[in-house]
Amino acid sequence: MSESNYELAEFSADLLAGGNQSLADFAGKVLLIVNTASNCGFTPQYEGLEALYQGYKERGLVVLGFPCNQFGAQEPGAAAEIASFCQKNYGVSFPMFAKIEVNGDNTHPLFKHLKKSAPGLLGSEGIKWNFTKFLINREGEVIMRYAPASAPEAIAKDIEALL
Repeated sequence: MSESNYELAEFSADLLAGGNQSLADFAGKVLLIVNTASNCGFTPQYEGLEALYQGYKERGLVVLGFPCNQFGAQEPGAAAEIASFCQKNYGVSFPMFAKIEVNGDNTHPLFKHLKKSAPGLLGSEGIKWNFTKFLINREGEVIMRYAPASAPEAIAKDIEALL
């Protein structure tokens, strides 16, 4: 697939460890994009997200984590603190990006696109809480939006269908 046909090719984001990552680099992969937080009741989902990544990365799945501090100030740390927390507590090895905003005037362009492509309940585009998940097919099309309470393991069958 050419990069020009990939729906997410126009988006990029800063990485937690520094530098910038173009989403065009993930063309041909199935993506699970998640807004994350270190101090949330859903934070243990990092374990399930890492398990999905480990279980399916050889078949083309990439999980992308986007820390966000917009919900209950549950991601207050700096990049190094977030990276250390994720690695030490959950062994996170999937790509983690710099802290972003997912709602409001400073919403990251990627999340504007995701929310418009897969609205929530009753057509709402706003993200309600941490660990909202978006499943993207190999062409970069948003296939499904999952609520924060949706456990990563419950998404496995939908991921398998795209692999």
